Amino acid sequence: MIAFVSGPVAALAPDSAVVEVGGIGMSVQCTPGTLAGLRVGEQAKLATSLVVREDSLTLYGFADDDERQTFELLQTASGVGPRLAQAMLAVHSPDTLRTAVSSGDEKTLTAVPGIGKKGAQKLLLELKDRLGEPLGTGRHTGAQGVGTPVAAGWREQLHAALVGLGYATREADEAVSAVAPQAEATLAEGATPQVGRLLKAALQQLNRAR
Repeated sequence: MIAFVSGPVAALAPDSAVVEVGGIGMSVQCTPGTLAGLRVGEQAKLATSLVVREDSLTLYGFADDDERQTFELLQTASGVGPRLAQAMLAVHSPDTLRTAVSSGDEKTLTAVPGIGKKGAQKLLLELKDRLGEPLGTGRHTGAQGVGTPVAAGWREQLHAALVGLGYATREADEAVSAVAPQAEATLAEGATPQVGRLLKAALQQLNRAR
């Protein structure tokens, strides 16, 4: 098992990063919130989980071990593969997911693209004794509470994140426009918009539009 990768970031894409490890570029699939904290040329250390399939080896990267462990536990539920588990962590932090499961909160789970009402009910039953109780530490590693600033291209990064989660280009365009006032207000205050918080607001907007 590859527990983590550490090295300079060689490249970034909407859903992945390439980290140079010992002269080898390791492609790592990451959530938008994790990618927002990476910069090309800067050092990074990502907790990782290797998913082995007959025709592929895919490395998934996370901000910390808690995200990685949650990612792996989510996949113990029937019907949850690595892509859906990653989408859940793109929308919610591990503690938010633990809180939702422990309290039977369907609405939080249906905010994730690909999870409907029946799917949420099934997940609540299957994960109830697997994720554990909320840690309550105040840490937020998923998109909901990521605190890493995003550079000026927040529109492009947010749009790419939404498309990567499965939304159509038109839906992504509308969601970006809907949260633009929030980002512009942040800029007006002299701060930098945070892609994780904007992603959460955009997803809420898309859910209301359905």
